[in-house]
Amino acid sequence: MGLERAFADEPAFVPYLAAGDPNYEASLEYVEALARGGADVIELGLPFSEPIAEGKTIQNAIVRSLEAGMTPDRFFEFVEDLDVDVPLVCMTYYNLIYQYGTGEGPRPFVEKAAAVGIEGLVVPDLPAEEAGPLRTACDEFGLDLVFIVAPTTKGDRLERMLEQVSGYVYVQARLGVTGAREDVDDATEESLARLSDWDVPKAVGFGIKTGDHAERIVAAGADGIIVGSALVDIVAEGHENGDPVDEVADRLEAKARELKDGALRGAAERPQPERT
Repeated sequence: MGLERAFADEPAFVPYLAAGDPNYEASLEYVEALARGGADVIELGLPFSEPIAEGKTIQNAIVRSLEAGMTPDRFFEFVEDLDVDVPLVCMTYYNLIYQYGTGEGPRPFVEKAAAVGIEGLVVPDLPAEEAGPLRTACDEFGLDLVFIVAPTTKGDRLERMLEQVSGYVYVQARLGVTGAREDVDDATEESLARLSDWDVPKAVGFGIKTGDHAERIVAAGADGIIVGSALVDIVAEGHENGDPVDEVADRLEAKARELKDGALRGAAERPQPERT
């Protein structure tokens, strides 16, 4: 387990795309473009038919991927075919993990994920109270298990997440579902403050759209930013317009660079510790 290394030297940029959107070959190029643009970790969505945490943008991406033939086994092939040198995280829903393989619970999925090079999992619909079997499997095969902490997550549930999380914690910047926004929610700083004692990197997601957003969030104390819908919008627009894959890839790379640069500016604005 080692996703924390991506946050060691500077704020991490963690982009998300649905694997296989709008088709297998184009998606490979799009993910590789994000790596060229400065991604430190890449979250790959394994499409599930009922993605309860996702807004319309990512729901549509999941539909395109499923219609293009994405399945768990095809997803693992996709990971093996990628030519990137950054850690990869699978974001999916627990039903796919639990049902994969031979009825042994989550272990077969985690074993296969580790074999193809996945380094962590994000499972939005898995409560911390029920995460024990998945945590055990992740420990066995060396994967990190990332939890999403909402602005309303407090008390015993927050403590259970703290006991099981590794790699980084996904700090949900606002209530609701995923989707790019025009502003940054004030709840972000409050959420980061609640997690200040956690000895794990804090990456903020939900609603980040621009380099300026990234700058503000990192300046407020985040160790990284997670961006999905703003990137999926670029894929969707290119697909709808019939644009060449290489042109869409160039736009993704440019947006990735904008977001990474914003995060770096935010880090430079933080108060520096006094020298003794």
